[in-house]
Amino acid sequence: MSPESYVKRPGWFTNKVLNRTVSWLSRRGVSLAGSRVLAVKGRKSGEWRRTPVNPLHHDGGLYLVAARGHVQWTRNMRAAGDGELFHGRRGRHFTAAEVPDAEKPEILRAYLRKWKWEVGAFFEVGPDSSDEEIRAVADRHPVFRLTLTD
Repeated sequence: MSPESYVKRPGWFTNKVLNRTVSWLSRRGVSLAGSRVLAVKGRKSGEWRRTPVNPLHHDGGLYLVAARGHVQWTRNMRAAGDGELFHGRRGRHFTAAEVPDAEKPEILRAYLRKWKWEVGAFFEVGPDSSDEEIRAVADRHPVFRLTLTD
């Protein structure tokens, strides 16, 4: 399996209950541990697509990590290069640059320290794993550095 085809699909409960609940709360300004709603234009349809995400503030940067792998929002982000993060009704526009695998270990480690309770099942490593272990799975988890533009 190529790294680009790595996807951990959500189960029924996550897809039908958890994601919808987090999105509903976030649209009303209630954040679960900093969660937001990502809006990015679809690469084929051009329509706005929304999904709950867990932004990471790390070392002066803002990042989105795809815990489930190369999912639709990552493919759309690559094509669009920008999007919006919503908390309540307020959206913040950003541009996005994909982080090379060599730069991911520190970011993935910080992400797992903050979000392991929610996303740990989608990683074969943890926050205490070595750089070598994290590098071995880095290509399965896209990471985007966001630059807020407003």
